[in-house]
Order: sequence, then C-alpha cells, then structure tokens
Amino acid sequence: MQEHAKALRRRHRTIGLVPTMGYLHAGHASLIRRSVKENDETVVSIFVNPAQFGPAENFKKYPRDLRRDTAILEDAGADVLFYPSAAEMYPEGYATQVNVERLSDVLCGASRPGHFRGVATVVAKLFHIVGPDAAYFGRKDAQQELIIKKMAADLNMDVEVKVMPIVRESDGLAMSSRNIYLNADERKDAVVLRQGLVLAKRMVRRGERSGRAIRQAMKRLIRQKRSARIDYVEVVDPESLRPVGTIRGSALITLAVYIGATRLIDNCSIKEG
Repeated sequence: MQEHAKALRRRHRTIGLVPTMGYLHAGHASLIRRSVKENDETVVSIFVNPAQFGPAENFKKYPRDLRRDTAILEDAGADVLFYPSAAEMYPEGYATQVNVERLSDVLCGASRPGHFRGVATVVAKLFHIVGPDAAYFGRKDAQQELIIKKMAADLNMDVEVKVMPIVRESDGLAMSSRNIYLNADERKDAVVLRQGLVLAKRMVRRGERSGRAIRQAMKRLIRQKRSARIDYVEVVDPESLRPVGTIRGSALITLAVYIGATRLIDNCSIKEG
C-alpha cells in the first residue's frame, strides 16, 4: 500500500481515503463517491480494529462480508481496497498508542474507555500508510470526527479531514453496520433516536433554550420504547463537547441508546434563531 501511494504521489495524483470497518452500506458508498469525485484515486480501507473494542464488546461478532463489500466499493468507483490483517497492523511487540485528551473522555468515551484511543491509533496508522490528501468520514460519529480533526491538527498531519452528511434509512434511522443486529421489533423501536432529535430541533425552533429541558423531553420519548435503554442524551458545545446549560448560538444534540443489546448513536446540530 505504501509503495503504491508513493508511486501515485510521484505522478502528482491526489489520493482520497475512506477508512471503514467493512460491512459497507449506502452511507459508506456516499463517502466513496465523494472521494472519487474530488480525487484522482480513492483508497478504501477495511479493517475491523480490535483496539477500539472493549472487554465486554464482541469483536469476533462484528459483521464481516468481504465479497459484498467489494461489490459495493467497486460500484461506487473505488480504485484500491486496502485490507490489512490485525497482525500486520499490530505486530508482536506493538506498543504505541495515540490518545486525544479531553475530547476522548466524554460521551461515548465515558461509556467505552479506551475506544477512541484505539480509533485515533488506527486512523493515524492509516494516514501514514496511505498518505491521503483527504480522508472522508460520516457525521453520525460526531465525536470521532472532532477527535480525528484534533489529532491531525496537533500532529501536523498533511491531510484534510472531510465530514459528510448522515445517510439515513427511509424511516430516518441512521445507517449503521450494527443495524443488522436488530430484530424486527427492535428495528421499529430504533427510529426513536431520530424522533428524539426531531423533537429537540422542534423545541429549539419554538424558543426552548434549556439544555436540561431538551434532554428530559428526549429521554421521556425514548423511554416509551420497551427495548430502549439510554446510555446518554446530551446537549453539548460542538467544539469542546462539554454540556450546555443554555443554548446560545449553536449546539450539538447527541445520544447513544441501546435498542435491545445493540448500541446505536445519532446526532444533529442546532442553531439558535
């Protein structure tokens, strides 16, 4: 991969990278298509990263289907599939980690200690291996977006981190590889995440500025679903991810909810006025 990337740069060809853990869906395809449009060559990485799974999370259960993924990325126009093994990415004796402080300790980071250290480490490795001019991520993982941008800036990485809009199912559920875990009843209940965000935006449009009032209203709605168990519902500053008491200017509404045994996340940005 490194030799191929070096050859492209010698020819002054731009490289776009779409990092994924596989089991691709339309959201991933939208990132690939954007990269194809904006770069001379698009690399898609598929790597189920063991470093971002906690002890209670089933790394081996994560869905994998390389044949299906290959068809999707070919259809979207990708040029290269980078598919390293865990042994290649983390050889025996591997001892280096990348940790973005403060941003990694809240929200999903509080619920999943070490998760974002694993994310930052593997993305840093992918950036160094592929050497992309631009890397593409989905806005559904808003906290991840901020952490990767901060890492790239702090470590002087010569890559533009581009964040694309959330791609949703027809009923509003954000597309996720984890949606496959939901049974039929849970799939119906899962729409409540989007409904909670819609409620929050409606409250802000009607003049509500209290973060606490918005959180409470969203939680009441979500708890009406039998399969739902709230991890967090928060109104936070879009840059620091710290809780917002009173909304002034803009804010990020973000939530993580277990639907059955499956943890799902979603978010939306809101602006005052």
